[in-house]
Amino acid sequence: MNDELLPIPDWVARRASTYADHTAIETPSGDRVSYAELDGRVGRTAAALAVLGAKAGMPIALLARAGLDFAVLAQAIPRSSAVLMPLNTRLTSDELAYQLDDAGAGLLLADGAHLEQARAAAVGGGVRVLAIESELPQGTAVIDGTESLDEDAVHSLIYTSGTTGSPKGVLLTHGNFYWSAVASGENLGVETADRWLACMPLFHVGGLSVLLRSAIYGTTAVLHDGFDEKRVNRAIREEGITLLSVVAVMLRRMLDADEERYPPSIRAVLVGGGPVPAELLERARDRGLPVLQTYGLTEATSQVATLSAVDALRKIGSTGLPLSATTIRIDSEGRVAEPGEIGEILVAGPTVTPGYLRRPEVTAETLRGGWLRSGDLGYLDDEGYLTIADRRDDLIVTGGENVYPAEVEAALAAHPAILEAAVVGLADEFWGHLVAAVVVLEDELVAPVAVDLADQLRVTLAGYKVPRRIEFSSEVLPRTASGKLQRHLVRANLEGSGSE
Repeated sequence: MNDELLPIPDWVARRASTYADHTAIETPSGDRVSYAELDGRVGRTAAALAVLGAKAGMPIALLARAGLDFAVLAQAIPRSSAVLMPLNTRLTSDELAYQLDDAGAGLLLADGAHLEQARAAAVGGGVRVLAIESELPQGTAVIDGTESLDEDAVHSLIYTSGTTGSPKGVLLTHGNFYWSAVASGENLGVETADRWLACMPLFHVGGLSVLLRSAIYGTTAVLHDGFDEKRVNRAIREEGITLLSVVAVMLRRMLDADEERYPPSIRAVLVGGGPVPAELLERARDRGLPVLQTYGLTEATSQVATLSAVDALRKIGSTGLPLSATTIRIDSEGRVAEPGEIGEILVAGPTVTPGYLRRPEVTAETLRGGWLRSGDLGYLDDEGYLTIADRRDDLIVTGGENVYPAEVEAALAAHPAILEAAVVGLADEFWGHLVAAVVVLEDELVAPVAVDLADQLRVTLAGYKVPRRIEFSSEVLPRTASGKLQRHLVRANLEGSGSE
């Protein structure tokens, strides 16, 4: 940590002293707690976790819906010195078990809706599972937030899939989240009456950032358990929502839900997960929604660059200028690319992860010379605005969720009738991309029905990873001389066939 910088305070404790009565968390189920109340709950919960053995650096996994319990634990786990490990509730028990084992999680906390799923994931893993509502120790002990935060200490461990198909844990520090909030606040501005609606999953960095930023700012986080376009529209119009984060498919569903205009109280709608179509931007503008396209990644604690509402139509397709805490460079074969020249997007700054858990080789490859190699391709124009030319070579982004082909291919290859498989993303107006697969069979006479194959995949894969289109081929898949699968040729063949 740079000693010249002011220490980072425990943000919940600080807001409890400066905005004690201000609403910190609100949910549609009627939960509404002030910063003073939140700080008390966080302190007691942190003490309870210490009784259970929480210690510095220990990953404590959290499998729960978005709500007050999640919000309290997301602050209490780091205050207990442990590491917050939010789990994707959409994953199967096998997928969760891998992450728990890989992280060496010391504890798994689950709400009632996910308790059975948690116990199935913990079988054989030696991870203790506790029900949040009934099995956390109750007492009067409190761990207060008087100590300054070590900005280099790990706050969260968030798993993201890799191109090899093996999910890896991204380490994010207190400093990463703090400086991300500072940069976002400088970009959007912070108003005392701000109410940021989190309807994206809190186990993703985008949703979790909303929760943490609101506490850093001293504003209100409104937590929805899942996305419902009618409920979101109502919250904007009737409940004073000023800020919102969604992906393009969510925005489209909001606009399709009714024809009413949105009130001027909504200051910004951040849209990530891929480019926003021009017609969608125009519809949003005409209905009074100020859309800000944004580019981010888990390894940079969410936002990297954001396009302002003023530039939304002038710079259609761009994700805007880098935030103040971020420096972007475009690398073209080892040199800085010229304006308009496509290359790999490199990111530097205090929001960049220190690395991946227990993966020194991957960390060294990804973080080189102080730069995070995103694996994404893009360019900066002559005004410094970033445009994404393509996502990571193999990455499929469907409805805002990342799907890596190798993981799905491995699940397909486990079927005894399948010789090999290739998985690619096909452009889709609604979802951004659809997951598609080409399958080569061991014996053409033993052809599994596509729908049955999809059902089998759902046993080991989250639903959004299951191919929506499966083609059977009698030809071997195209590969390079070294045996590397040429997914771009597979994609071209599927796009050329046009069959569904």
